[in-house]
Amino acid sequence: MHTLTPRSSITILGAGLLGRLLATSLARQGHRVTVHEAGGPDGEGSAGRVAAAMVAPLAESIVAEPNLVRMGQYALTRWPQLIAPLPAPVFWQQNGTLIVWHRQDAPEAARLRATFEHTRGAVAGLPAMQPLDAAGVAAAEPALAGRFSQGLLLPGEGQIDNRQLYAALLQDMQAHGVALHWHSAHTPEDFQPGQAGQPDWVLDCRGLGARGQWQGLRGIRGEVVRVHAPEVTLARPTRLVHPRYALYVAPKQDHHFVIGATEIETDDLSPMSVRSALELLSALYTVHSGFAEARITELSTQCRPTLADNQPAIRLLAPRVLQLNGLYRHGFMLAPAVHDAALELLAQGSSPLARQFDMHLQGLTP
Repeated sequence: MHTLTPRSSITILGAGLLGRLLATSLARQGHRVTVHEAGGPDGEGSAGRVAAAMVAPLAESIVAEPNLVRMGQYALTRWPQLIAPLPAPVFWQQNGTLIVWHRQDAPEAARLRATFEHTRGAVAGLPAMQPLDAAGVAAAEPALAGRFSQGLLLPGEGQIDNRQLYAALLQDMQAHGVALHWHSAHTPEDFQPGQAGQPDWVLDCRGLGARGQWQGLRGIRGEVVRVHAPEVTLARPTRLVHPRYALYVAPKQDHHFVIGATEIETDDLSPMSVRSALELLSALYTVHSGFAEARITELSTQCRPTLADNQPAIRLLAPRVLQLNGLYRHGFMLAPAVHDAALELLAQGSSPLARQFDMHLQGLTP
């Protein structure tokens, strides 16, 4: 595999989460970076812009394999490092995850707890979860005092403000001279990397936009509600156990909250359904009645790019063409590891980090 030389020319397709992270990192290394994005600078077509942006490896282990949980542990260390040099502030919080349930859902909570215990046995270094009684829930989240008689606190888990991150990465790309082309849809076939007048490398970070080049790539629809609730204060993301869906409430700055739960096997990008909105908002009200007077600021839908095994992958599509895809619902949990593995591959032709995390590499040396 070819590797980067000083001042390489790199074209990145897609300015979502991975595209922006790689563009800023490579530009900081002194490379000449060009970005082509089918949408605009706000990232409106990116799954990462709609996400709640939680970095919760143990909480996500209900649907994540152990290697993904380990990538999530890695992300908890890497996100503060990735944010630190950015030119604008980005909200990062690492107060853990609180899980609560209503009395009738105690059996489902017991099943969930058993899953967490299994994960802690399979993945070294995960903090012990803390069972809470009513007083413990009230101490952890005073706003929920008297509302739940039991809960679990998963220490150390985090979250980031994805909208602030996208804006800060945009500023950083501009500051480091990245050539940005908005509303400029391209595929890898539009370039002949390594040829005269062409980039040295093409990195395809288009998510679902790469379906034409990656067989089996599919969309998993997610739906979130954003609200402003001045009467509610939560110190950390809170998840409500439910037999049909697992609601999460992620508090951002200034009493803004992101609420989600739905996961639907479809590429449908139409607006949120009435059923989904009713379920999300009804469950939200059972977490805290103060949400009754919250103002709905946004109802959002997006499809997460997902491969057949729900694992991320990096592959060499053609000489000097690297594709990164398949972050599924774990974008902010997996992005730092995938980003760092890609930089290793470009710099040295192999990636010890990818080997450490059992990351899927196609046509590449771990």
